[in-house]
Amino acid sequence: AAGLAAAEMLRRRGFAGDVTMLSNDSAAPVDRPNLSKDYLAGSAPEDWVPLRAPDWYETNKIALKLKAEVTAFDPKAKTVTLADGGSLPYDKLLLATGAEPVKLPVPGADLPHVHVLRSFDDSRRIVAAAKDAKRAVVIGASFIGLEVAASLRARELEVHVVAPEKRPLEKVFGPELGDFVKRLHEEHGVVFHLEDTATAIAAKQVTLKSGKTLPADLVVVGVGVRPRLALAEKAGLAIDKGVRVDQYLMTSAPDVYAAGDIARWPDAYTGAQIRVEHWVVAERQGQTAALNMLGEKTPHRAVPFFWSQHYDVPINYVGHAEGWDAIEIDGDVMKRDCLVRYRKGGKVMAIASIYRDKQCLEVAAEMERQAGGRAS
Repeated sequence: AAGLAAAEMLRRRGFAGDVTMLSNDSAAPVDRPNLSKDYLAGSAPEDWVPLRAPDWYETNKIALKLKAEVTAFDPKAKTVTLADGGSLPYDKLLLATGAEPVKLPVPGADLPHVHVLRSFDDSRRIVAAAKDAKRAVVIGASFIGLEVAASLRARELEVHVVAPEKRPLEKVFGPELGDFVKRLHEEHGVVFHLEDTATAIAAKQVTLKSGKTLPADLVVVGVGVRPRLALAEKAGLAIDKGVRVDQYLMTSAPDVYAAGDIARWPDAYTGAQIRVEHWVVAERQGQTAALNMLGEKTPHRAVPFFWSQHYDVPINYVGHAEGWDAIEIDGDVMKRDCLVRYRKGGKVMAIASIYRDKQCLEVAAEMERQAGGRAS
């Protein structure tokens, strides 16, 4: 998302020089949220998934190099080294390496019916496996895990979710919304095994710490992701739970920028250093980074935003609250009509809403005004 948004913005602003996108993926940039939502559920065709038509890159003179493994870059020589031995010079470099799924350290995690979901190929493999499966176990009640659970239920698989938390998504949404999400999934047939973990995976079952065994034709692991920092670390960039950048998204190396899941930036609204793994944030940062690569000196002040779809219920979230000392609920969570405020020290750090779009936009616009950024 960040890389494509940056390349597009460079051309939109009239940059006429070379633009090269290097990706170790086999597919051109795709609508990644769709991979766990509509596409995986079978309600969106495959041709909806690419973000741009194949000829768009040629038309815009963007050199997209797939299956290109970058092994290093040198901020002093301004070169990028590839695994095939080739190298490319650069004047400005954007790191948008994203994140990768955390692997489950249990016996059987590498069996062929065990999957993670990050790439288009990952989603295709799960779709193919679901056609012959009847029972699925999803390990992890993350956003990805729960969206996968909902999508597999749409394909009429029996779905069990295993997670160590007392409630799904409680660390993000708090107990009330966590209980709502759990009940919503249960209403659609998902069975939860909370405060439990997987200890082993076999060909047809998953063994839990509690001693339970769950039949499984298909296993999807969604226990979180970690930022892909190896290139930045190797090049000597400043690292702080991510690649540390300033308000212009420049790293500690001149002419090297970072955006998306790896970037840890000074949030204009809260004043804290934050790193956010969400789609809209990555796109906005890609655009801002491109403007600064062109010398425009544009600070990144957009307040973070994401949405999560659970069956027919969208949950919108604005801001970033790693913790709070008070939760205020306007409306009724269980009736799917609410706006939730997360406060710390009296300040609204973030809001979440269900079917309160107008109110959500009004609060988001005020947060953007305070941050000095653009309205959501």
